[in-house]
Amino acid sequence: MNLEPSPSVSNSHDLALNSTPNNVQSCLKVVHDALTDVKAKDIIELDVSSISNVADAIVIASGTSTRHVKALADNVADEARKAGFRPIGIEGERDAEWILIDLGFVVVHVMLPTARKFYDLESLWRNAPASEAIA
Repeated sequence: MNLEPSPSVSNSHDLALNSTPNNVQSCLKVVHDALTDVKAKDIIELDVSSISNVADAIVIASGTSTRHVKALADNVADEARKAGFRPIGIEGERDAEWILIDLGFVVVHVMLPTARKFYDLESLWRNAPASEAIA
């Protein structure tokens, strides 16, 4: 996967330095739409802006197989790029049990249900307000 900057696409890292609620919300909408387009399961969004200086929001979603997890992550990255949110990094594509997409102020975790249950990120960020994503 090529992570080189494209002159026609804005750098989400630069946007993250000046993140506004509108930037975060529009990025979350792109992520949510990309996940639902490929039928992600159990999507949740966590507002971590008050407890983290790394990101403003975390999105966690499940896929039904490694192939599905990979397709979900690819779609999130592709749709984010189209919307001007260039991924800073993507990790875990080789095994595709847990893929992390760093969009600057939004970090997306796409996981197999077994990995999601084992790592239990929802409990790790339990102080963050959670909201079920609207399908």
